[in-house]
Amino acid sequence: MRGPRYTPIVAALPQTVPFVGPEKMERDRGAPFIARLGANESVFGPSPKAIAAMQGAGAEIWKYGDSTSHDLRHALAGDLGVAPENIVVGSGIDGLLNSTVRLMVGPDDHVVTSDGAYPTFNFHVAGYGGTLHKVPYRDDHEDPDALIAKAREVDAKLVYIANPDNPMGTWHSADRIQAMINALPDGCVLVLDEAYIEFAPEGTAPPMDVSDPQVLRFRTFSKAHGMAGARVGYVIGHVDLIASYDKVRNHFGMNRTAQIGALAAWADRDWLSHIQTEVARARARITDIATENGLTALPSATNFVTIDCGRDGDFARAVLQALLARGIFVRMPFVAPEDRCIRVSAGPPGMLDAFAAALPHALKEAGHG
Repeated sequence: MRGPRYTPIVAALPQTVPFVGPEKMERDRGAPFIARLGANESVFGPSPKAIAAMQGAGAEIWKYGDSTSHDLRHALAGDLGVAPENIVVGSGIDGLLNSTVRLMVGPDDHVVTSDGAYPTFNFHVAGYGGTLHKVPYRDDHEDPDALIAKAREVDAKLVYIANPDNPMGTWHSADRIQAMINALPDGCVLVLDEAYIEFAPEGTAPPMDVSDPQVLRFRTFSKAHGMAGARVGYVIGHVDLIASYDKVRNHFGMNRTAQIGALAAWADRDWLSHIQTEVARARARITDIATENGLTALPSATNFVTIDCGRDGDFARAVLQALLARGIFVRMPFVAPEDRCIRVSAGPPGMLDAFAAALPHALKEAGHG
């Protein structure tokens, strides 16, 4: 019989993807969105210095990117107070999660996460044949104690937590995360996703300790630095653990122009401060819009606000669909009881005005009393 011979693991997987992108959604609806507020991108854009650096690098795109991301790693290391050998750069957190799972998870190995947390991590675990165990959120927060307890119960190789969290926007203090680190079972590595750390209050990130071989900290240029399309992320960890990525990573997977842009973005601290101010202003506006419509916005340490629609998942999905039909792209959590909410990314005034205008009609259409 002609045709490919998939691995048994791949052959058994469902035909699915973690997210349907907004471009496909626009093609399906036959019109562009008027407010792109669903993917937690930085609609405010990257640093003008990063744009200029990438434009200037365009003529040399014929070159492969530096396979070690030398300049970017050294700049990150110098500011974070670690050695360059404590950092690996990759194609966004998603690409680095794939490499991490590939390093440590094989068929029937156990991994722990929260039910409703970032689904792309689960996607990678399934792809390598791992067994995924989920614990529920507690009061709209991921539950460090439950995650650790489950990791002990199943002898997990990896345990995932995002702080601040996506999709709820909630967060734990540095002390709470450090207590989780201290409680890790032997042989279990903490996958600490800090994609939104630049938007969190002081005291959210634990001290940078790269002496611990059981902690990997994931950060990105996709959010605060406004470079989601460039796909630049990095992992910080113990030198031996970071060196092991060389066994599995795509050494020439980093776009040269993106590396140069990220380096310029990292150096532009004034632009980062500007974005943090814009995001704080947008979060306040989204909160006000929710309140004006009789809804409750959850406190957020991210570049989005999760809004409690006050009923169940079916109602929130109806609100979401009514917003999409009006050209407002937002998303929502996938799992109950968090799926009673919708999630709205920070955006400029014009997009938030469009959201504010559409929300009352969407609520009415969904049957809001």
